Amino acid sequence: MRFLDLTKVYIRSGSGGGGCVSFRRDKYVEFGGPDGGDGGNGGSVWAEAVEGLNTLIDFRYQQHFFAKSGQHGMGSQMTGANAADVVLRVPVGTEILEEDEETVVADLTVPGQRVLLARGGNGGFGNLHFKSSTNRAPSRANPGQDGVERTLWLRLKLIADAGLLGLPNAGKSTFLAAVSNARPKIADYPFTTLYPNLGVVGIDGKEFVMADIPGLIEGASEGKGLGDLFLGHVERCSVLLHLVDGTSSTITKDYRTILAELAAYSPELAAKPRITALNKIDALDTKTLGTRRRALEKAVGGPVHLMSGVSKSGVPEVLRALHAQISAGRAVPAEDAPWQP
Repeated sequence: MRFLDLTKVYIRSGSGGGGCVSFRRDKYVEFGGPDGGDGGNGGSVWAEAVEGLNTLIDFRYQQHFFAKSGQHGMGSQMTGANAADVVLRVPVGTEILEEDEETVVADLTVPGQRVLLARGGNGGFGNLHFKSSTNRAPSRANPGQDGVERTLWLRLKLIADAGLLGLPNAGKSTFLAAVSNARPKIADYPFTTLYPNLGVVGIDGKEFVMADIPGLIEGASEGKGLGDLFLGHVERCSVLLHLVDGTSSTITKDYRTILAELAAYSPELAAKPRITALNKIDALDTKTLGTRRRALEKAVGGPVHLMSGVSKSGVPEVLRALHAQISAGRAVPAEDAPWQP
């Protein structure tokens, strides 16, 4: 299935049915009076987050979602039927934006969460509604309210606990394949990963979800390479794992390149907790490894993990560090905890 994380949809709720002007004409009922029923309500348009979806590809082939109008009222005090609602089933993590692609209408992050996008018009009153002591035979009825028409954008941001960052060929996909059942494409050329991948990672009997996005290069914020199109998928993560290719002769420059692109995309994303790991250590001799580790620790200003996605050396320690950071992010501060007697 093709991955799609941004699409435009056109929605319209149904108009309400018109009220009916009608009078009773029973043979043995004198002064029968009005009996026109009200119109039915138009259908509304909803969006609902559902499990089991991880792409918006269905909305590439169907972009128009129009609810039907309510039925008109009828004689004999019969109210028109309400029209059925239309529901857009979207993946969990979908943001709904106005046509300007900036104003957020809703953010659906929980399965089953629903949001009303366009309310159906109310049905009009029939002439029976206007009967009074001074107006025994009203001959007017209201038309139904018009529906609402909107153009919206759907933007998917995958729900993951940890996100992988790094230059192309830093070993992100290899690492994800080594620690989960995900099977991303792995090759020795840049931009092997073209779409985000999700994997469930287990360590010490506990699990968390990790996201791998296509690699960033210098100038990604300006559209170079694949650009920063997929950085939105790691915005929700509790922690970022920055993999640095240990076989590169410019590891400090590689490290700073990713930080610069994160800051250019979003200061909030750049400020997220981040764990740095020097990858592919199985391809380095002891002297080179020590030199490059010290250089990277100086650039990071803190400790750096050593690991290899191929041999899995150092991988458990990295996963434990990630899980500890995720658990810390999920912890509720004492002052925010609910009061208990």
